[in-house]
Amino acid sequence: MQTVKIGTTTLPAVGIGTWHIGDDPVKRPAEVQAIRSAIDHGARVIDTAEMYGMGRTEEVVKEAIEDYMRDQLYIIDKVLPENASHHLLERSLDQSLRRVGTDYFDLYLLHWRGTVPLAETVTELERMVAKGKIRSWGVSNFDVADLEELWRLPAGQHCVANEDLYNLDERGIEFDLLPLMKKHALPLIAYSPLAQADTISGRLSSDPLLQELATNHQVSIYQIMLAWTLRHGGVLTIPKAGNPTHAIANVEAGDISFTPDELDALAKHFPKPTSKQPLATI
Repeated sequence: MQTVKIGTTTLPAVGIGTWHIGDDPVKRPAEVQAIRSAIDHGARVIDTAEMYGMGRTEEVVKEAIEDYMRDQLYIIDKVLPENASHHLLERSLDQSLRRVGTDYFDLYLLHWRGTVPLAETVTELERMVAKGKIRSWGVSNFDVADLEELWRLPAGQHCVANEDLYNLDERGIEFDLLPLMKKHALPLIAYSPLAQADTISGRLSSDPLLQELATNHQVSIYQIMLAWTLRHGGVLTIPKAGNPTHAIANVEAGDISFTPDELDALAKHFPKPTSKQPLATI
C-alpha cells in the first residue's frame, strides 16, 4: 500500500470518503459494513463533514467505527464556512465530535472559503488545537491565491493539507496548484477521485487505454483511476464505497504501481492542462 504523510503522521494513501453516505436509510447497513471492510483491509483515514447529510453521515461513521480502537483511525471532518467564525466554530466542532462519537478529530478542515475572514478562522482552528479537540487543521477547495493568502497569516504555515477535486476528468490543479503544494510539501486530499463513479462519463468507463491497463493489472478501471491519482506521491485519495466489495477494491488500488511506459501512455492519452483553469468543485 502506498503511503502519504500528513503533518507528522504517515498514512495509507487510500482513505474512505463518505459524501452521500447516509442519504438512504435502506443502504445504511451496507454503508456501515463498507467502512468496516475498508478498515479491516488496511484503510485508516475516514473523511467526513458536517455538511454531508446535515450530520447523518457523521452518525453512520460513528456506528461503523464503534468497535475499533480510536488511535488506529485517522478521522477528518470539515466545518462549513458560515460556521467557521469565532462565535460558531467551536460549537459546530463539538456537534460533529458528538455525532461521530469521538473526543477529537485528527484533522479538521475549512470546507471552502466564505465570508468569515480567513484570519479569524485560523485563529479558531489554532485554539481548537490548543484545547485538544483537533490534532491538526487544513483547508478544502483552496486554489493558489487562497493558499498564498493563508500562508501570509502568522499561523498559516500550520495548515497540513488541502482537499480538492482531482480525477482524470478534472486535472486543472496540475497546472499551478499542485506544483505550488509540492514546493511547500503540502499534501493533497483528492476528493471524488472516481469522477462520481455512479454517474461516470462514458468516456472513462469505456476508455480503451484504461481497459487495457485494467486487463494487464487484473483490476477494474476504477482501481486504475484511483491508482492514477497516487502516481506521483503526496496524495491521499478518498473514494466512497457503498458496499464492502467496492470498499475492499478501493483499498487494494493502493497496491497498484505503473511502469514508466504505462505512465507515459497515460500522460499522452490524458494530457495535463497547459493553462490556468478555474478551480473545479462539486
